[in-house]
Amino acid sequence: MTSDRRTFGPDTPLVELLRDAGAAGILRRTAPAVVGSTLLHTYHSRPAGLVLATEGSLTDRDRSEIFRELRELANAPQAAPVVRSPQGLPSRDYEPDGVARASAPVTSPAEVARWQRFEAVLSGPEHGNPFIDVELTGRFFAPSGAAHDVLGFYDGAGRYVVRLLPGEEGEWRFELTSNARSLDGVAGRFRVVGSDRRGPVRVADGFHFAYADGTRYLPFGTTSYVWTHQGDALEERTLETLADSPFNKMRMCVFPKSYTFNSNEPDSFPYLPVAGGGFDHERFDPAFWAHLERRIDQLAGLGVEADLILFHAYDRWGFSEMDAAADDRYVRYAVARLSSFVNLWWSLANEFDLLHAKAEADWERWAAIVQRWDATGHPRSIHNCRVVYDQSRPWITHVSMQRTDVYKTAELVGEWRERWGKPVVVDECAYEGDIDQGWGNISGEEMTRRVWEGTLRGGYVGHGETYLEPDEVLWWAKGGELHGTSPARIGFLRRIVEEAPGGALEPLDTEWDVPVAGIPGEYYLYYLGATQPAFRRFLHDPAIAWHVDVIDTWNMTVSSLPNPVSGRFVVELPSRPYQAVRLRRIGA
Repeated sequence: MTSDRRTFGPDTPLVELLRDAGAAGILRRTAPAVVGSTLLHTYHSRPAGLVLATEGSLTDRDRSEIFRELRELANAPQAAPVVRSPQGLPSRDYEPDGVARASAPVTSPAEVARWQRFEAVLSGPEHGNPFIDVELTGRFFAPSGAAHDVLGFYDGAGRYVVRLLPGEEGEWRFELTSNARSLDGVAGRFRVVGSDRRGPVRVADGFHFAYADGTRYLPFGTTSYVWTHQGDALEERTLETLADSPFNKMRMCVFPKSYTFNSNEPDSFPYLPVAGGGFDHERFDPAFWAHLERRIDQLAGLGVEADLILFHAYDRWGFSEMDAAADDRYVRYAVARLSSFVNLWWSLANEFDLLHAKAEADWERWAAIVQRWDATGHPRSIHNCRVVYDQSRPWITHVSMQRTDVYKTAELVGEWRERWGKPVVVDECAYEGDIDQGWGNISGEEMTRRVWEGTLRGGYVGHGETYLEPDEVLWWAKGGELHGTSPARIGFLRRIVEEAPGGALEPLDTEWDVPVAGIPGEYYLYYLGATQPAFRRFLHDPAIAWHVDVIDTWNMTVSSLPNPVSGRFVVELPSRPYQAVRLRRIGA
């Protein structure tokens, strides 16, 4: 049987070759310098012939042979589709019958505070490979009688751990189940006492967020993808910068990143290395995960949510091309270790559509793992490049968007809210900076405008920064220090929103030419954006008196009109862009 695969030639966009398993295999074998380049993803839309013609490691003969092989793919027998089989169940006879059931020593606290991580540590068997040979789960019973299931994990050196983030006060008990007899049936009790902890973030009021205690949470986020892979000195500097910033959410990856301005080699990886190079995808490195956990806890201490990205395509180590069993095992291990962290969000992928080896069934399976075993119920999302995932899927708690238009992003927030009926977080509207890529060279003024625009349309727009640095320490990837002009202005906006009634903004449709948010008859916030009117007319109920503020969103000033207004009135403006007008009802 012959393939119906199209013929690949020099005019074929490089990304189409990478999406085809056969063509991608040819490129990996014959043009490794191209496939392994940190600039690979910047070449996606370029013709394959042009990319190969400008690759200095290839000769004309090499290029000719590559396209000969690519042409022959069209007539080659169609390979059977690769079946991505999940991991099988561990053996039930991992420990012999002579080992007493529930005999493993266990250590756990007698008391924890509400929304404080509870951890039971067991000393268990080390033979074979416990990372894949041992399955450990826990069932926790709350005082209300509700049951919460969690995954336990192997932490190396005979240490097994089960964790929970308890949200009810009172007496709890737990029971463990395992194919290892010494761990199976271990049980315990502990008490949860009251505290002033706010708990994890949840979706609230349809399009917004709140902590578990009901306190409003406004995600003013930033991105530093691989800041935890940079060594202690730079990572501590990143934390110091965050502590002095307005940002309360950090988009960050588990896996390291190979991309432009990301050529350094990390000190450690999620897996243990193997002799001769590469990694053992059946053995995690507990030290790496302990380091990641410490950084997530430090973010919590700063009031910053860790929006953790499980998969991405910017990879030269093979993590983006693991088989299904390894992928599933990785997701389960991440959930086992991290779902008890109070400040965690799950992002299944950054730009899921660039992970060409993954299918929709994979993403849905991993979402099911997260949803099944995250007893805390943290926020869940998946992020796009060119193709937007079906955001109506029930497991997706909020929309995580990258711009799909060169200019418009924040302007589409209202459309996305209406389409999916969920909170909209624009996690990538482009970055303030000066690099050569269009996603990383908008001005501080434009970044600030996009954040204001999206906020008044009812969404939450994230920040990022990509200013060139001689040592390649760009905030968007590695953290360090912020150099841009938008963070202070975003902090100013955050204060404006926090002062609004209810601590959040809901969009209104009272105007056709500017976004406006607020509460009808009580509070209005108009954003004039890049326009520069000398005045603006307003029309409101003459029975209501208003206090009027003119807000300069760039200079971060608030100028109040000296007298109340009502009915039809005119507000004088400075003929400068980036102004806003706030109306607050007098006597409300």
